[in-house]
Amino acid sequence: MNEYLEVFIEESKEHIQALNDNLLVLEKNPTDISMVNEIFRSAHTLKGMSATMGYQDLANLTHKLENVLDAVRNNQLQVHSEMLDVVFEAVDHLEEMVVDIASGGEGKRDVESVVAKLQAIEAGEQVVEASSTQAVTTTPSVQTDSGLSSSLDEFEIAVLKESEEKGFQSVEIKVSLREDCMLKAARVYMVFEILEQEGEVIKSNPLVQDLEEENFEQNFSVLLVTKTEAEVLRQKVLKVSEVEEVVVEPFSMEQVSSNQQVQKEALASDETNKASKDAPAKNASNSKEAGNVKLGNKTIRVNIDRLDALMNLFEELVIDRGRLEQISVNLKHGELQETVERMSRISGDLQNIILNMRMVPIDQVFNRFPRMVRQLAKDLGKQINLEIVGAETELDRTVIDEIGDPLVHLIRNSLDHGVEKPDARVAKGKPAEGNVTLLAYHSGNHVFIEISDDGAGINKEKVINKAISNGVIKEDQASSLTDQQVYQLIMESGFSTAETISDVSGRGVGLDVVKNTIESLGGTISIESEIDKGSVFSIQLPLTLSIISVLLVEVQKEKYALPLSSIIETVVVHKDEIMQAHKKSVIDFRGKVVPLIPLKDVFQVPTQLEQDDYYSIVIVRKGEKMAGLIVDSFIGQQEVVLKSLGEYLSDVFAISGATILGDGQVALIIDSNALVK
Repeated sequence: MNEYLEVFIEESKEHIQALNDNLLVLEKNPTDISMVNEIFRSAHTLKGMSATMGYQDLANLTHKLENVLDAVRNNQLQVHSEMLDVVFEAVDHLEEMVVDIASGGEGKRDVESVVAKLQAIEAGEQVVEASSTQAVTTTPSVQTDSGLSSSLDEFEIAVLKESEEKGFQSVEIKVSLREDCMLKAARVYMVFEILEQEGEVIKSNPLVQDLEEENFEQNFSVLLVTKTEAEVLRQKVLKVSEVEEVVVEPFSMEQVSSNQQVQKEALASDETNKASKDAPAKNASNSKEAGNVKLGNKTIRVNIDRLDALMNLFEELVIDRGRLEQISVNLKHGELQETVERMSRISGDLQNIILNMRMVPIDQVFNRFPRMVRQLAKDLGKQINLEIVGAETELDRTVIDEIGDPLVHLIRNSLDHGVEKPDARVAKGKPAEGNVTLLAYHSGNHVFIEISDDGAGINKEKVINKAISNGVIKEDQASSLTDQQVYQLIMESGFSTAETISDVSGRGVGLDVVKNTIESLGGTISIESEIDKGSVFSIQLPLTLSIISVLLVEVQKEKYALPLSSIIETVVVHKDEIMQAHKKSVIDFRGKVVPLIPLKDVFQVPTQLEQDDYYSIVIVRKGEKMAGLIVDSFIGQQEVVLKSLGEYLSDVFAISGATILGDGQVALIIDSNALVK
C-alpha cells in the first residue's frame, strides 16, 4: 500500500485544489450546474481514493460533501454564500487531513461540527439555521445538534443497545458554560465527575482530549447511560459554578440507525469504487480520463528529491567540465581540445534539459491566493476582484519554494492598506469593488511578477514624515529624494514599526522582510504609485539560482565572479576621465554620473600589482541605480555552480557564495546589489 501513498497524496492535493478553484468559479455563477458536476466529480474521486487507501475519516467527510453537491445538481438545493462557506470549511478540513497523511499521520481530525453543518444543509430547510448556528457560536445558548449520533462507533452503539435492554436510559446532556468562565477544563472535569457518579459516560462532543485542552467554545455535550431522572441530573450539573444552562434530553436511537444507513451507503459506494479500480494508480488514470486532461500519458511523476540529487551531480559535472576545458587549453592538444568541446556542447544541452525538468509553473504558488483573497476580503469588509495573469509562467523550483511568502505579504498588504472599503471607494467616484492583479511573465533570463491594485496609493508626505521620525532619513535629505526613492523607504527595516499601520495610509509593515527575501534570491523589487489610482509592486527574479553565468574578474591576484544578470557593460577608462563629486570618484557613463567602487578596497585585497593608467570597470545596476566596480582585469564569461558559504560565513558583506573554477581555485561570487547604494 505504501508504494501508492505518494501517488495518493499528489492526486489528493490536485483534487483539493480543483475543489477550491471550481468552488470559487461556482460562487461567481451559482447556477452553473456543469461546474457543480466538476466539483462533484473531484469529491467523488477523492472519496473513492481515500476509502481504497483506508483513510475512512477522509472518505466519510467527502461523502457528506458529495451528498450536498448531489442535492444541488439534482435541483434539491440552491447554491448560496452561506452554503459555500460550509463547503469551503469542509475542503479546508480535507486539506488538513491530507497534509497530516503526508506528514506520516493517519488523517484523523475532529470534523463533527462541519459534518453536522453539511447534514443540516443536506436537509434543505435547515440551511439558514445551520449558518446562523455558525454565526453565533460564541453565544451561551446550547447547541441544537451536538453531532453525537453521527459519531458513534459500532462498539458504542452496541453498549447503548445492551443498556437499553437492561432497563437503562440513554440521555444527551447539553451543557453551556458562562462566557466569562475562566477555568473551562476544571468545570468540565466537575461535570464529568457528577455524571460518572450517576451512570456511564459513553461519548462527549467535543472529544475528552479537546475538552481537557479547552479546545471548545462554551458548549459541550455528553452521552450518558443512567437510571437517574433527567431533572435530577440537570439540577446536579447546574450546581457546578459557572455552568449557565443544562438541557437533558432522551437520546434517540432512531437517529443512530439513520446515520448507520448513511454510512452503509457510503461503504457500499466505496466497495463499488474498489471493485472498479484495482489500485490508486489505476484510479488516478481513470480520474484523469474523467475530468483532467492536462496530464497526458507522456508524463511521469518524479520525486523532487531525485531531481535535486540529479542537479547536485550535474553541478559537480559542470565544475569538472570547467577543469577539463582549462587543462585542454593549457596542453593545447588537438584531439583533447576537440573532445572537450564536444563534451561541453553535450553537457550544455544536458544542462538545459535538467533545468527545464526543474521548472514548474508559478501557478503552484498563485493557486493559493484566490481562497486567501476571498477570506481576507470578507474579514476586512471589502469587495475585491482578484485577477491572475500568466500563471503558466515557469520558474526553477528553488525560486518557487522561496517566493510564496513574499507574495502573500504583498497581496495582504494590497488588500489591507491599499484597496479602500466600498463606501470610501464610492465616495471617490470609484466602483465599490476593488481590483488586485497578479501578473507573471518571462523576459530574457528573468521572471517578472507584478502585484497591482487600484486602491488609495502611497501618500509620499506621510512616508517621508514617518521616515524622518523613525530616523531612516534626515530632514535635509527629504527634499532631494525622487518618487521612487520615497517609495523604497517603506522597505527599509527602520521604517517598519507597529505604529505605521495606522499612520501611513498606503503601506509600511514588514516590507523589509519581503525586500530582503527577494534580494537574497538575486532579485529586485520596485514600486510605482499614484494617489487614489493605486500601486504596483514589481519583482524581478532570475530563472534559476543553481548554475549562473558570470563574468570572471581579477582583483590583484584574486579571482571574483560577477553574475551577468546584474552587469550592464564593461568599460576601460583612462585615469584622467575619472572625476570627483561629493568626495567620491565618478565617471560619465553615457551621460550619467556613475560612482566608482574599487573592489580592492571593499574586500581589502593586499596590493601586489601596481595600478596602470587605465582602469577596468564593470558597470552594474540595481533597479534604477548604477555603479562602476573597479577591477584589475577581465578574465571572461563562464557558467559556474553557485555554492553557499555555509552557516559560519553566511553574513559576509557583498558575497553571495563561491564556486570552484577549472584550475581548482575558489572564486567568490559578488553580490553587486549590496554594493550599489
